[in-house]
Amino acid sequence: MGNILWLILGGLFLALGWAVVGLILCVTIIGIPLGLQAFKMAALTLTPFGQTVSYGGGAGSTLVNIIWVVLVGWWMAIGYVGAGLANCITIIGIPFGIQSFKMAKLALWPFGADVVSVR
Repeated sequence: MGNILWLILGGLFLALGWAVVGLILCVTIIGIPLGLQAFKMAALTLTPFGQTVSYGGGAGSTLVNIIWVVLVGWWMAIGYVGAGLANCITIIGIPFGIQSFKMAKLALWPFGADVVSVR
């Protein structure tokens, strides 16, 4: 039920936006790794309920994540944190706020992370 409400209230548009960004980034060879991270965000944005993010990776992932944070990760994470705080104002919005916080962490540190279904 949460995923359906999420999609109706804007999740579908966010996922489409991430997918378009991923396609644009994949036009160049250098942009492909960034495009893959955008597709990862699109997948999580489509159905955040029932999915979790497992973090791993090594030194290479950490290095690329640092570059990601400096270039784009911080402002994307701030947007998700802002949305999460706005959702948490009401009791009904708290589950949606928690999902926004989960996406903020992935937006901040996407390399080496995997979106895993809990089911």
